[in-house]
Amino acid sequence: MNGGGLMIVLIKGAGDLASGVAHRLVKSGFKVVMTEISDPTMVRRTVSYGEAIYQGSMSIDGITAKSVDLGCDFELMWAKKEIPVLVDPDASCIDILHPHVIVDGIIAKKNTGTYKDQAPLTIGLGPGFNAGADVDLVIETMRGHNLGRVICKGFAQPNTGVPGEIGGHSIKRLLKAPAEGIFIASHEIGDHVQEGTVIGRVGNTQVQTEIAGILRGLIKSGITVYKGMKIGDVDPRATKEYCFTISDKARAIAGGVLEAILSFCDEKTLQLEQF
Repeated sequence: MNGGGLMIVLIKGAGDLASGVAHRLVKSGFKVVMTEISDPTMVRRTVSYGEAIYQGSMSIDGITAKSVDLGCDFELMWAKKEIPVLVDPDASCIDILHPHVIVDGIIAKKNTGTYKDQAPLTIGLGPGFNAGADVDLVIETMRGHNLGRVICKGFAQPNTGVPGEIGGHSIKRLLKAPAEGIFIASHEIGDHVQEGTVIGRVGNTQVQTEIAGILRGLIKSGITVYKGMKIGDVDPRATKEYCFTISDKARAIAGGVLEAILSFCDEKTLQLEQF
């Protein structure tokens, strides 16, 4: 499957950053398909197309994704500017869809199986990819001066384990599982919280916030978690709208991916109409 006059872009992963990329590419005229695992563990679920796996469909800023299988009419969905989301952890659909571009947006901090020979252009988001070696290009995902930068050779900045600062807070804005078990939420994304608010529990252990703000992200209730796993985040800016719109970080990364694709086409003297 490789017709219709526009490039097919396969995005592995459908969390908030990958979804920001997907949204930008659809708005820019590309045919986008996304792959996920059967039980996604996104934290920012309200801005993640992976939520379509649970709900059947997911709309973000005017672009809708739908959970489908390989028997769906991809061309019809693309004509309606919709995003097919497949449960396909190994991205085996590559052999059927033959995408022009593969974007690894799993954000695993390592390469879990994306290589240059899989498509004419391969792009990795964040650390774990070697631009020019295992993939063609890498996009910087760390907040700061280089966020969204296209890396043609080498690696993105290594994972520090410390999240970027928002509203004067970094590590304290994260919510992590205090134990292994099933997470049960008592609050929802968009709720205002205070320092020490109990937002859920894992087994008999409470999960409490360390700062006041708004609950920007929270893993789906009923998911099995491991101790130390990120299960939510609090935004001290306390602007509810931010919970339901694509973040500045995701938009910067999306811009980097779009630049990478268009630069590749230019270097190869390709016109999109040829595809």
